Amino acid sequence: MMEDMITTIFVLCDELLKALNIKEDPQVKMNNAEVMTVGLVAAYFFGGHHDRSCQFMVQHKYIKNLLSKSRFNRRLHNIDELIWMFFFQVIAQTFKELNPGQEYILDSFPVPVCDNIRIDRCQIYNKEEYRGYIASKKRYFYGLRVHMLVNKNGKPIEFYLDPGSYNDVKVLQSFGFDLPSNSIVYGDKAYNDYQLEDLLKESSSIMLKPLRKKNSKRKESSCFEYIQKVTRKQVETCFSRITNLFPKSIHAVTSKGLELKIILFIIAFCIQFL
Repeated sequence: MMEDMITTIFVLCDELLKALNIKEDPQVKMNNAEVMTVGLVAAYFFGGHHDRSCQFMVQHKYIKNLLSKSRFNRRLHNIDELIWMFFFQVIAQTFKELNPGQEYILDSFPVPVCDNIRIDRCQIYNKEEYRGYIASKKRYFYGLRVHMLVNKNGKPIEFYLDPGSYNDVKVLQSFGFDLPSNSIVYGDKAYNDYQLEDLLKESSSIMLKPLRKKNSKRKESSCFEYIQKVTRKQVETCFSRITNLFPKSIHAVTSKGLELKIILFIIAFCIQFL
């Protein structure tokens, strides 16, 4: 299984770079496809530890030449974030085509950078906007929140990284909702936005159906609320499986490095379904 996963990752990276016509210096020790592969293998098998992934890949002869730690990190960071996001979008398109039910779920999960007590010493982020609140656990955290749209089978379709304090409705307006007509998008109570609901329905025939608050003017039937709650469990399973790939603490020196690692975790999670 591990060999198949590594081979799949490399082939996908290589084909993606060829499709984008991205050329590199022929004298490099590791080409971009190998660098991307090591990063994704680290995310899936080694908790994001690039050193372990590099050593494993060399020992098992998946790659011939090993770059130094600093050189590898520079090469990985030099790969444009747009390439990673395009990679994800290609996979997400496959998931959309294999989702005949046209049901989707919208939710978010936190990625803490440090505990509240250590905020003053945090070097990655230092603004108050990164302090968020986890209602289910009744506790604050300091870091990012991943807002994600998944299909009914729990496979990611679209995601955004935002500061922990950002309101779910505010982030909701950033989503493209590039979904088939007559799709239904479920969400929790934080995603109630009547104006956006009407806009999506009129422009794209997409039904945004979050759980309603007690004082909502658009109450749903008890039967429909039950369907919403049961369907939404898939997104919780998806988030649990993604965060299971995380180490206890994601090691990063810069905010860009942390965000890159989160993106790699999400892409690596998606590749296993191909």
